[in-house]
Amino acid sequence: MTPIRVLIVDDDPLVRGALTMMLDGADGIAVVGEAADGAQALAAVDRHTPDVILMDIRMPGMGGIAATERIRRRPHPPEVIVLTTFDTDDHILRALRAGATGFLLKDTPPERIAQAVHAASAGEPFLSPAVTRRLMQRIATSATTYENARTKLAGLTPRERDVVIAIAQGHSNADIATALTMSLTTVKAHVSHILTKLDLANRTQIALLAQEAGLI
Repeated sequence: MTPIRVLIVDDDPLVRGALTMMLDGADGIAVVGEAADGAQALAAVDRHTPDVILMDIRMPGMGGIAATERIRRRPHPPEVIVLTTFDTDDHILRALRAGATGFLLKDTPPERIAQAVHAASAGEPFLSPAVTRRLMQRIATSATTYENARTKLAGLTPRERDVVIAIAQGHSNADIATALTMSLTTVKAHVSHILTKLDLANRTQIALLAQEAGLI
């Protein structure tokens, strides 16, 4: 099996070293490069073609959110997992809206970080439980966010809406195919159409929008 190629982006060399030691060669993962800031990350993506990036937020020069946004605009971009000590609502939402697939805190156990890498490689969202709770609390208190999300989802077909709900519940494409009695190819086509219709970058943003709209 081809290993998942991971790029680690953090301004702290000790953090980069620890993550490399923890992940490289373990559980089908290969760390192919490191970068100390967002600008270096852009160059490293060209040089190493990673599948997944572990991205810090606060770094000198270009920060992680700006780098994530620029990377995710590229054709066939790598998935990005934000790995940070900062879990404010603003950081979480900005990272997810920039296109991050996951958001983890740096105190996340090593095995969970490896799980997140595998999930991101498959296009699946992966959030720390604490981050999920913060998002739900914020969404629950924002009527404007709710109305905007409902309006955005109004253009979906009933079947596309079913797929959105299933994605927000954390189901994989295979699970959705079984539950909704579709072929896997049909599910993938629905996901692609949903991303295009809603102008979203990935499944994490679909799930966030569904939560904002109160669908789950």
